[in-house]
Formats: sequence, structure tokens, C-alpha cells
Amino acid sequence: MRLSNRKKAPVYNFINTLLLMMLSAGIVGFIFDQMRFNILEGKSYFLIIIPVILLIILYLNGRQIFEYDSDGEALHFRNRNIIPFINKPLSDEFPKYKLISFEMVRVLFIKRLYVTISSKNSGSTILKYEISYLTNKEVNDLKVSLNKVVKANKEKRHQE
Repeated sequence: MRLSNRKKAPVYNFINTLLLMMLSAGIVGFIFDQMRFNILEGKSYFLIIIPVILLIILYLNGRQIFEYDSDGEALHFRNRNIIPFINKPLSDEFPKYKLISFEMVRVLFIKRLYVTISSKNSGSTILKYEISYLTNKEVNDLKVSLNKVVKANKEKRHQE
């Protein structure tokens, strides 16, 4: 199964650009209000605070683009940001038989996927992916696909 929200990247770029323009306009408005007009008095700080809070929320949600591929004998996970220099892109590929379990955590508007895989050195390793920008249908499809792999792995281990 393949899952990707790469087609939504232009929407995320537009939102990011819009917020940066709002911040720029807010800074200019704040400077004009402080230097010349003084219409807003103490409320002129909101011209800067509100766009900054919205940008922080956008970046706290994590990497926007998530790609998953379970076709073949390996699982591929890719997680990257629309702005390349903010977060290092994650890209993991491992055989299906190494998948032990997974957990999806949702806190307010932030969603994370924790994947536990078997490792030669430490026994198991936990990989973390940010899936906040996936729709509920995409999250459910991802759950179904990962559950199939985990169930197949448990049956193979039980037979051995």
C-alpha cells in the first residue's frame, strides 16, 4: 500500500507564505503605529504576536509531507518539511519482518507515529514520524496496513 500527502505541498507552501506575509505586514503596521499614528495604542503588539503564534503552531505540528510504502518486502517511511532547512528529512527503509509494533499518539492537534523495529545491536529501536497533516482516512489506512504487517509477523514468530 502506498500513502502520500505530497500533492498537498503547494497548499502548505501557500499557508506558510501567507503567514510570513501577515508577519511582515504586522511588523510594518506596528512600526507605523508606534512612530506616527498611535491609533492602536498598546494593542499594536498583536499585529506581531498573532502571526508569530500561528507560525509557531504550524512548525510545532512537525514535518508536513509523509510518505509510506509497504509494497514488496520492505517498508518505506519518508517524512519531510516543506521548507528544507527547518528539519532534516527522515527516510527509513527496513524489511517487513523487523516491524514489532507501532503506536499512534494524538495530543490536541499533534499526531505522532511511533514504530518499533527489531535491531541486531540493541534489541529494538523506536522510530518517530510526524503525521499531523494526514487526514483521518489516511491515518486509518496507515493503521490497517501496519496492523496487517504486525499480525503477519506475530504469526510467523508463533510458528517458529
